[in-house]
Amino acid sequence: MTAADTLRRAPDAEQGLRIVRLANFVTPVSGGLRTALRHLGEGYAAAGHEPVLVVPGPEASDELTPQGRVITLPGPEIPGSGGYRVLARRGPVEEVLDALGPDRLEVSDRTTLRWTGEWARRHRVPAVMVSHESADGVLGTWGLPAAAARRAADGLNRRTARAYSRVVCTTAWAAAEFERIGARNVVRAPLGVDLDTWHPRFHDPRVRARYADGAAVLLVMCSRLSPEKRPETALRTLARLRDQGVDAALVVAGEGPLQARLTERAAAARLPVTFLGHVAARPDLAALLASADVVLAPGPVETFGLAALEALACGTPVVVSARSALPALIGTAGATADTTGEYAGAVQRLLAAPVELRRTRARTRAELFTWPAAVDAFLTAHRAAPLTAHGAAGAEARPTAW
Repeated sequence: MTAADTLRRAPDAEQGLRIVRLANFVTPVSGGLRTALRHLGEGYAAAGHEPVLVVPGPEASDELTPQGRVITLPGPEIPGSGGYRVLARRGPVEEVLDALGPDRLEVSDRTTLRWTGEWARRHRVPAVMVSHESADGVLGTWGLPAAAARRAADGLNRRTARAYSRVVCTTAWAAAEFERIGARNVVRAPLGVDLDTWHPRFHDPRVRARYADGAAVLLVMCSRLSPEKRPETALRTLARLRDQGVDAALVVAGEGPLQARLTERAAAARLPVTFLGHVAARPDLAALLASADVVLAPGPVETFGLAALEALACGTPVVVSARSALPALIGTAGATADTTGEYAGAVQRLLAAPVELRRTRARTRAELFTWPAAVDAFLTAHRAAPLTAHGAAGAEARPTAW
């Protein structure tokens, strides 16, 4: 399939901005990035613009979806990643960009796709890079010493900041590594949560009984099972709580390269852990989150944490890594921890609060983050605006030189 075959403009497209979005590390079962791309695309389309998402996959495809047009280009799978693919070949991506002629470019990978900043500058297309991860944090999880990780991250971030019109960060924590190198084109745009899909009304005693299997406390971790997410922390926390006399069970929703190893560890330690793998149906996952007592989010390099926010929206408090961006996200609706002992202590402190109080705090905190507000923030970063009632783009939505 060639660009000429796939890139014809939809005949009923609105005459807003064509916002082309490029993303790597997205699979049919990937979590936060896939969710953010979907909601932002739907928001851009609702605002009268034409979002086009380009992602890697096993084969080429081109389809119209509620989030706009989704073009899939063949991309190799990263060994040991649990299914992640990348747009590894520059030629096909550049061919797609040339054929699409975007008014705006939005890129969600500052490593292999950073060259697109140069393409955008050459074609006078305003471009933003969305920072979905902490560079020094990820490098640290790969085993680099802190000083070396920081130096490498600073170099990567300087090149990123120079390559794009703007760098979009979802939290102050995420923006900090750009601010320390003096980048002046960083903007903040928090993500959101679907407050109808994720809601306390999905609490279900039958779901709780099924997964707790008689235990007094039900813990849940909803996470990709990969090294940077530190999923083993949840198993160690469960073991520590049970050693302290807390009758707790754990449910793990998610899959990834560490799943087999974690399953073996849980069985060897005789821990009451249920591994669900990927939970495709959002109502099922919402019922699980709403029926838990506490959700664990141990990833130390999370820059926003959509899974934690979804748990809060379901009325369930969350214990998060003190090293991530999540402490500022959850506020008083959860607790922070670093060591296994701190995680166990944080769970017990949350359980000590009255059920209705902790559930109300969680839901109230989540209501501060909505997708309409996130879409507005991202469109502001793009210097775009919703179309007027007459179907013409407002002054801010017209392509401009930045």
